[in-house]
Amino acid sequence: MLPYRHTEAGDKPAMIMAGSGETVTYSALESRSNQIAQLFRSLGMKAGDAVSILVENSPRFFELVMAAHRSGLRYTCMSTKLAPGEIAYIVKDSGSRALIASHGLAALAEAAAAQFEGVALLMVGGVSGDFRSLEEAMATQPSTRLADESLGDAMLYSSGTTGHPKGVRRAPVVRTLDDLPALSQIGMALYGFTRDMIYLSPAPLYHAAPLGWCMGVLELGGTVVIMEHFDAEQALADIARFHVTHAQWVPTHFVRMLKLPEETRAKYDMSSLKAVYHAAAPCPVPVKEAMIAWWGPIIHEYYAGTEGNGFVVCNSQEWLAHKGTVGHALNCELKICDENGDPVPPRVEGEVFFAGGGQFEYHNDPEKTAKSRNKHGWSTLGDIGWLDEDGFLYLTDRKSFMIISGGVNIYPQEVENLLVTHPKVADVAVIGAPHEEMGEQVVAVVQPANWAEAGDELAAELMHYCRAHISHVKCPRKIDFRQELPRHQTGKLYKRLIRDEYWGKAKA
Repeated sequence: MLPYRHTEAGDKPAMIMAGSGETVTYSALESRSNQIAQLFRSLGMKAGDAVSILVENSPRFFELVMAAHRSGLRYTCMSTKLAPGEIAYIVKDSGSRALIASHGLAALAEAAAAQFEGVALLMVGGVSGDFRSLEEAMATQPSTRLADESLGDAMLYSSGTTGHPKGVRRAPVVRTLDDLPALSQIGMALYGFTRDMIYLSPAPLYHAAPLGWCMGVLELGGTVVIMEHFDAEQALADIARFHVTHAQWVPTHFVRMLKLPEETRAKYDMSSLKAVYHAAAPCPVPVKEAMIAWWGPIIHEYYAGTEGNGFVVCNSQEWLAHKGTVGHALNCELKICDENGDPVPPRVEGEVFFAGGGQFEYHNDPEKTAKSRNKHGWSTLGDIGWLDEDGFLYLTDRKSFMIISGGVNIYPQEVENLLVTHPKVADVAVIGAPHEEMGEQVVAVVQPANWAEAGDELAAELMHYCRAHISHVKCPRKIDFRQELPRHQTGKLYKRLIRDEYWGKAKA
């Protein structure tokens, strides 16, 4: 049986909220998830049905997910930053039989619920509008396991920065409820996961990586410390306070922690850390070097997508020998292909494809599913990159973000990775903007560390910094300033939204 179902787990903490200190034991998680699973059945929901979850980082989040998971349901965890219309679209497109929202998001949930019918509406932490109390509804249910327990799975939706978001349906996993999931096994093999681990989750739980890794820790029997919101210094304080052994990050987290004053960073003891890993975007080389110098060679990296079509990994030693890589294939074969879908030699750029990895499809979108495959049947996430002679992958950028200026291909990621290392830059997005003569020109949209410094003098300083480090062809022709960039809490930059503004496609 899985550890979270063991009665002997008893009062061991399954989850601790870093801010409030609220703790949920394994016995409480077992009891509450069983009651919610029983509630799902009482609502007529059977294995294979769908449920949508709109809840902030809280212990209730995993009580709901565990309940759906053991009920055989497809559970769609939604971003709390979506608009009502986007939520309504996902609820309808996923075929959800129920929407469960938190009281803190009541206005958003009510506005979304007004756009569909025939869906059970439940609310956590209070009631509002047509939503009824989840707590009251589950209180009438037994805390015993379902007689027909079966394995559910997440069906998460893409960010939807272009068109409607698409649900990712992965091929069913052949395992029982008593088997450890793949991420638990990967964590044990690569990162030293154990039942005694203390895992820090600094990102929104509805995102694929935090959701999957936290579930992996809980199914193994470790303790998850959940940050309500990421704050650079608070993350260091939480590591020291809870004696965190493992954590997952994105490069943006590293950048913000490194930009803390040296005396601030030195205040906190990082010695409990055994292994940390990062993903979501390639990490600038100077940032990764600085993190390894600070925390030691315990930093791992992986490259993968919600689609689950492949997993690429590297440890600190491998990265130091292949600086800039995101790793080598773990459970698949990497293929770099040209525009005809044929493999190219090492060190030649092309689209990154996975062969022999997991299968997936985009829910209700066979056209997008077909576009993600080439003539060999290999699948892609739409990234551009190259392989070295040792089989290590280097990502160049997203195919859709490539800039063509005067016939020259320019990848914004290289410029972004450079500019973000400048001490006066808090965040940056590089995009291609229309240019009458060149077709496109490189524009850097910068969030300065100090807004008061935004202006021509800082722009000139950043221009000079770029020209001193990379080819003039790649350097921005223009630098604009924003007080904040549209970056997802997971670290993903909504670059398309910025680009559309320059091309006159911004939505009203």
